[in-house]
Amino acid sequence: MTSFLPLPAGTPFPLENLPYGVFSTDGRSARVGVAVGDLVLDLAALEAAGVLVPADGRAGAVFDRPSLNAFMALGRATWREVRARLQDLLSADGDPALRGDADLRGRALAPQSRVRMLLPAEIGDYTDFYASRQHATNVGAMFRGRDNALMPNWLHLPVGYHGRASSVVVSGTPVRRPLGQTRPVEAEPPVFGPTLELDFELELGVLLGPGNAQGESIAVAEADQHIFGYVLVNDWSARDIQRWEYVPLGPFLAKNFATTISPWVVPTDALEPFRVSGEMQDASAGNPAPLPYLRQPEPRALGIVLEVAVETEAMRAAGAAPAVVCRTNARNLYWSFAQQIAHHTVNGCNLRPGDLLASGTISGDADESFGSMLELSWRGERPVSVGGGETRSFLADGDRVIVRGWAEGEGFRVGFGEAEGLVLPAGREP
Repeated sequence: MTSFLPLPAGTPFPLENLPYGVFSTDGRSARVGVAVGDLVLDLAALEAAGVLVPADGRAGAVFDRPSLNAFMALGRATWREVRARLQDLLSADGDPALRGDADLRGRALAPQSRVRMLLPAEIGDYTDFYASRQHATNVGAMFRGRDNALMPNWLHLPVGYHGRASSVVVSGTPVRRPLGQTRPVEAEPPVFGPTLELDFELELGVLLGPGNAQGESIAVAEADQHIFGYVLVNDWSARDIQRWEYVPLGPFLAKNFATTISPWVVPTDALEPFRVSGEMQDASAGNPAPLPYLRQPEPRALGIVLEVAVETEAMRAAGAAPAVVCRTNARNLYWSFAQQIAHHTVNGCNLRPGDLLASGTISGDADESFGSMLELSWRGERPVSVGGGETRSFLADGDRVIVRGWAEGEGFRVGFGEAEGLVLPAGREP
């Protein structure tokens, strides 16, 4: 698709993408925008000018707001209508309402470098899954051995746990090293202090739209209709704290201190061209068939390249580029987001606009495709080179972790931007 705007070659934000975000500028409050090339298109300005009006007017003005929640609540038919309208307004031969109005362009377009990106949604609830088979196998093998790597339930349901929404932060927010209990020597009592095994987790997330009423469920065939869009996720983890605390109820302080997401939400429709078949969930691949409420026809996976880069303080001082330490693909998820939603709601749990679901760490078969330092360094036994003679078993203070993602089309790229965070030293102990 060709825009009347001079988009940079190879931009991750062409007209085929148009991801949504929330931004602010000097003297103006937060509102909804769309990334196009290296610009932000102010949807509140278009709404005020009357050139962008969703047909469903129940929510009134939906873009002059500090979150996407009101827009997400309107459902996929409205999302598609708005997306088509934006592509028409931005195309070289489309409606000239924006192209031919210099005053409106001046008010509605701003360089991304001059805006501040904010959390895109008011996230009421956050659920983290464990949906990558290779990741679950790797972690299980470390702690239980290869023959007992997967727990008995893993191939039958999407394993997940509820996280803490209040500590979900937007890309660029520093993350302080957490404090907690660990037991470094198994035969001795626990000790208190900063984690020594701070880790990243390379994940993909979805922000939800309409959702369901309590007591009802969302069928797997309908689940994609509730996904507003996708974000990059780094679900930071303190491995030594988790190892001591997780029995019997799972992670707590090891995970609730911070979760970083990208500011741009890539619409579901922008990713439809990148649907691919996932791992077969039946006897032909030696796997048990899911129960009927979880059965989903192919293609149910997404071909999205995902990578993590680490920039150390020494690299920053030398002006060296961050080192890519892993690269994987979202197609490595065994359980799809539709299956996760169906399982999440089958007991009548209600999902609401703005809820965040994350995939869990995504790992592939090759060592370099492992999506966490725990796996890359194999519990710290094989330190990972980050260039310049430096290695890491886990993250150090001053390290900046950058998550990136994109899907390649024919002559265009649909990108997510970045989800990045700088590791700060631990705070003062109480």
